[in-house]
Amino acid sequence: MLWAGRTAIEIATAVRHGDVSATTVVEEHLHTISQRDPQVGAFRLVRGQAVDEARAVHKRRDLAELPLAGVPVAVKDNLEVAGESTRGGSAGTSDAPAVEDHETVARLRAAGAVIVGLTNMPELGLAAFGDSAYGIVRNPWNPERTPGGSSSGSAAAVAAGMVPIALGTDGMGSLRIPAAACGVLAIKPGHGLVPAPSEDWDRLTESGPLATTAADLSLALSVLAADPALAEAWRGGRRVEPRPSMLRSVWADDDEVWEPQPPHDSPEPFDLRVAYAPQPLPVGLPVDKEFQAAVRASAETLRVAGHTVVEHGGRLPFWLGPATIATWLVQAAATADDLDRRSLERRTRSLARAGRMLGKLKLDGVRGRERWSGYRADQWFGEADVLITPALGTIPPRAERWGDRGFLRNTLANVRFAPATGPWNMCGWPAITVSMATHSSGLPIGVQLVAPPGGEPLLLGLAAQLQAAHPYVRPPGYN
Repeated sequence: MLWAGRTAIEIATAVRHGDVSATTVVEEHLHTISQRDPQVGAFRLVRGQAVDEARAVHKRRDLAELPLAGVPVAVKDNLEVAGESTRGGSAGTSDAPAVEDHETVARLRAAGAVIVGLTNMPELGLAAFGDSAYGIVRNPWNPERTPGGSSSGSAAAVAAGMVPIALGTDGMGSLRIPAAACGVLAIKPGHGLVPAPSEDWDRLTESGPLATTAADLSLALSVLAADPALAEAWRGGRRVEPRPSMLRSVWADDDEVWEPQPPHDSPEPFDLRVAYAPQPLPVGLPVDKEFQAAVRASAETLRVAGHTVVEHGGRLPFWLGPATIATWLVQAAATADDLDRRSLERRTRSLARAGRMLGKLKLDGVRGRERWSGYRADQWFGEADVLITPALGTIPPRAERWGDRGFLRNTLANVRFAPATGPWNMCGWPAITVSMATHSSGLPIGVQLVAPPGGEPLLLGLAAQLQAAHPYVRPPGYN
């Protein structure tokens, strides 16, 4: 039986039950990476020691209790992995190995996952593309196109079947953008649910998982959040508390036992008020007509599933766009200022320079962010439980060396490509991307679902219902 391309739940269940060893699973995935990654460029570093770590997992006394037993996981190169350098897509960062794992990585390891490598990203996570000093990440659906960013390699690795789960971060859409571009799922949790990265952009950035199924995404999020009740949220849009009869689990400070169940049945019916906005962007920011159609199709799918569906005819306030861009640029300056400017890419230097100028002029987006997060997001969202919007504005740009280009070309390309995700970082609300259809270009189309704080279970449940009607499809040649 081949294990590369199988879901995390399938792998972990087989390892826990002794049907396959964690070592065999990891060796097969490393072989798959060696075959596929030269065409994709998802990994900056592939960890040969993952085989030894898989052997250690297989010897653990609590193997039968591990929710991610033997599951190969890729980690974005801005989250610390003990013993490896954390380069953040930049030649200007330190090559000193991390002393300890980031808390999210530590939780994955505690749950039995094996870290097989660190994934490529644009320098300092500042762009929605996948190029850096370490190479150009290419979209598995079309190598001439970018996989999006900044969790570029993580999304590409999952889409190409090199790992079932990857870990990334999302500061202005950096999980949802590449997930939509690569046809996989990703969730940006609300603030405080999952430990944030060390560089969290003043609480704009969240850590989160990417996967190919809502069930795997729920499981991964439950481990990252140290909340086993989230693992079954995909079934009915709610947290499912562990039963008293279950064995002790590995989640932090949890004395209950829980074993994830294979997704042997369909999501459970539940009833929400779902709003859909095919074109929520301010005047001047277009959305591809096929992307708008996918939003309408998603709404109809959920109406058939039993939800109350209404159209949200409003557009996001015009002032929110400049505030979001200013916030991005100011954070670019703050991130880059600790590094030697001579070692940074032209793109990074230009974005940081613009951010420093805006900061000096007090045009840093702070007032807009406070206004949006304080009350305007809630007012604009309305009475819905969940909102569906496009995830992207256009199909992904070409996979090129955008880092060698200046401020204007990068800013315009980023804003045209991915204008719909940043507002939900500005207010800290959870959001998820689900692949819905195939564009006439042959690339996948993803939609974004947004919920108010605490709405992660609703997003996972709706994602499962959308997937039940529109099953996941791998890129051609990566089955």
